[in-house]
Amino acid sequence: MKLLILDRDGVINYDSDAYIKSVEEWIPLPGSIEAIAQLSKAGWTVAVATNQSGIARGYYDLATLDAMHERLRALVAEQGGEVGLIVYCPHGPDEGCDCRKPKPGMLKTIAAHYNVSLTNLWFVGDSLGDLEAAKAVDSQPVLVKTGKGEKTLGKTLPAGTLIFDDLAAIAAELIHN
Repeated sequence: MKLLILDRDGVINYDSDAYIKSVEEWIPLPGSIEAIAQLSKAGWTVAVATNQSGIARGYYDLATLDAMHERLRALVAEQGGEVGLIVYCPHGPDEGCDCRKPKPGMLKTIAAHYNVSLTNLWFVGDSLGDLEAAKAVDSQPVLVKTGKGEKTLGKTLPAGTLIFDDLAAIAAELIHN
């Protein structure tokens, strides 16, 4: 099985320090929907692991989050692809859960769902927490320069981190190699 795991905000859609609180605020980054559809059509399963502490903070509810994810699925389907499992951490940063990145709980959930090893599997994110979660389970950390990615470049990245401009560049790399 060819499995790719993506962070959501800053990788698939525009991010905001004020949180993405509604379907209207959930706006795909240029080329991201097409990239997911291309990967899907090329035999890749594309899963999503996303911190969503806005739920714990009361900024939006699960129904709104589900609606955002249905929008993502619908847009990718319009391009002939599909999105695999979407897992999210609804907890705040101080709740001590095992799922909030940089902890790798969501990645483990996805691996268990698909019955695959996380070793060397690509996890694409735009933050140091994403890259650290990948490294914690021997996955391949992949940084995109979208979202917080440009700022993250200025930090000490885990050894072996791959860097791409955006999700479209990753799709091109994986499909053509």
